[in-house]
Amino acid sequence: MLNTLAAAALAMSTIIIPPGGAPGDTPPPDHITIDVVTINGSGCRAGTAAVAVSPDNKAFTVTYSEFMAQVGPQALPTDFRKNCQLNLRVNVPQGFTYGIASTDYRGFAHLERGATALEKANYYFQGMSQTAFKQHNYAGPFSDDWQATDTNEIAAIVYHPCGEKRNFNINTELRVNQGTSDKTKTSFIAMDSTDGSIETTYHFAWKVCPPPRP
Repeated sequence: MLNTLAAAALAMSTIIIPPGGAPGDTPPPDHITIDVVTINGSGCRAGTAAVAVSPDNKAFTVTYSEFMAQVGPQALPTDFRKNCQLNLRVNVPQGFTYGIASTDYRGFAHLERGATALEKANYYFQGMSQTAFKQHNYAGPFSDDWQATDTNEIAAIVYHPCGEKRNFNINTELRVNQGTSDKTKTSFIAMDSTDGSIETTYHFAWKVCPPPRP
């Protein structure tokens, strides 16, 4: 039962596209790892978000266990909006850099007639300009799984600067508006899972860094 990263500095002009393919076609051969440095927000207490990298190095997933916004008789006044900020250290093999090509968001929502909800997110590298928030809206009556995808054009993908250490920040928000719905009934939108089946997937774009100058 549900409880519940283009406006950055273009510092990547010297990056080389991998031979024989467009950016993103060639992931590094060695497996990458991701460390959760900090987790903050009303929608994700410490220990309620997990990160995993796919075996082919093409994506990573974030799974939440308590990320839900709700309105209704049992909800607190602050429950209509929940947010989560993750600060991640992405450990990639030397000589490679990454950006985010697309993101798949999934969750569940129950919205009474007249109620609305939204999911919005952005992501950016530490010390660089934030990307614009992308938002997806839902309206009741609705009671089902939901899924949304944000895709970045190749020219708009922001890459981690080669040779630097910058963590990757993810900001996500869920919000419910009671609107004209029956105030005696609960409406909610969730991005959490008790069984790992609901997750957010970030698809990597990879590039090869130029060799360091002698």
